[in-house]
Parts: sequence; structure tokens; C-alpha cells
Amino acid sequence: MNMARTAYSIQKRDDFARAKANELPVSPKHSIEIAREIRGMKTKEAIAFLEDVVALKRAVAFRRFNHDVAHKSGLKGWDAGRYPVKAAGCFITLIKSVEKNAEYIGLDTENLVIDHISTNRGRKMRGIFPRAMGRATPKIAESVNIDIAVREA
Repeated sequence: MNMARTAYSIQKRDDFARAKANELPVSPKHSIEIAREIRGMKTKEAIAFLEDVVALKRAVAFRRFNHDVAHKSGLKGWDAGRYPVKAAGCFITLIKSVEKNAEYIGLDTENLVIDHISTNRGRKMRGIFPRAMGRATPKIAESVNIDIAVREA
């Protein structure tokens, strides 16, 4: 599979560390909601939050994509939420990667704040489901590109 190469959405600076993941096979809607939730958090807090999401202890508030989304307890200021386990796992991996990048350039890894995070839809992989009587139904697998930049608090 050829992966698309996309540029960073934030330009390189000395006081920032950044990381990017291209074409992850997760839901773009889940990724957008997680990115909105962890923007501005410290990296350690964000990893702890996402590990709670994976363990189904804390829900991610769905503020934009919340049509027919059930209410979850423990959400502050919002009611609709979900537990996007697969997407949260990808975010944990990416945050750990950007922490390593920050350590490499000499930033203090205990005081890193997620300054910039963006997600956008990647390529759609098309396929088919064979059906009865020689027919077929389209199958579309979505992907997402995630871009993160951290700075010292």
C-alpha cells in the first residue's frame, strides 16, 4: 500500500516538538473528538485520560458528531459521549512519539503541553462485499492523518 505524504500543519520551530501519523485506520469522527478533548492538556494528563478511555472508565464528549449518541456519566458540561478505544490507542502511541522527539531536541518531558493538534481525513480504501445473485455492495475503509506539536509549559 502506498502511503500519502502530507506536510506538517505547523512549521518547525526550536521550542516545539512535533510528530505526525499518516493514514491510520481509525474513524475520522472519533479522532476529531479526541483531538478537541486533549488540546491544551499536558502530555502525561492526556495519556492518562486516553488510557482511561481504553479501559472504558472515562468517556470522550462528542460535541460535534453527536447525532444518536447516548449519554455517558462523568462528562462535565456535556452529556453525549463514547469510548473510542481504537482511536485512543493510536493517540497514545503518537503522544509517546512526540515526547521522545521532544526529549531528543532537549525539551523537559515532564512539562510538555499539547499546543497544536489537528486531524483530517486520509484516503478512502475502496473494496466490495460480494452479495447474492452476482451483485456487490461497496465497502469503504476510512483513514485519518494526525498532526501534533508540543511545547514546554
